[in-house]
Amino acid sequence: MARTQSFDRDTVVRAARALFWRTGYESTSIPELEAATGLSRSSIYNAFGSKRGLFDAAVDSYLTEVVRPRLRPLAGQHVEPSALADYLTGLRAAFQNLESMPAANGCLLINTAGAPIADDPQVARVIADYRAELRDAVVRGLHAARGQVPAPELARLADAVTGLMVAAFAMARVDAAEAARSIDTALALLG
Repeated sequence: MARTQSFDRDTVVRAARALFWRTGYESTSIPELEAATGLSRSSIYNAFGSKRGLFDAAVDSYLTEVVRPRLRPLAGQHVEPSALADYLTGLRAAFQNLESMPAANGCLLINTAGAPIADDPQVARVIADYRAELRDAVVRGLHAARGQVPAPELARLADAVTGLMVAAFAMARVDAAEAARSIDTALALLG
């Protein structure tokens, strides 16, 4: 007879997510995961299969609970003209709040892109899909803010704004003020 789980999976995944976000996949040890989640090594392996399984669950949680709620105003059928500027302004505020996860730790997936685990094709695909999701949100926001823009100009502007967002997330851990300045540049490009 299989044992039933006596823990809240979402709570465990969130605790692991915070640890992976702060220290990265490779630098996070099983004892640290045990301490953060309150689970034993055997419970982690029984519930998630491996450290990697827990990491994958943490990434899914990050996308579902952190990224997509912030992008929701840019993802619906009707996007307000101010939605992209509002998103960028909120991101800038997060970078200025040095105690926020984005200011202290950047972006879990952008951080992962520069780590050895990104050599895994599945992880690389998740990161590429995330970047595409960001860019698609930017395109929708630009359409709402600017109306019809010639396709080449729209592509250049979307690439520039998305690149500035990615750069801001990458810089946040090192220099949150510089990350905020990247977002200021993205806002300036919106006109």
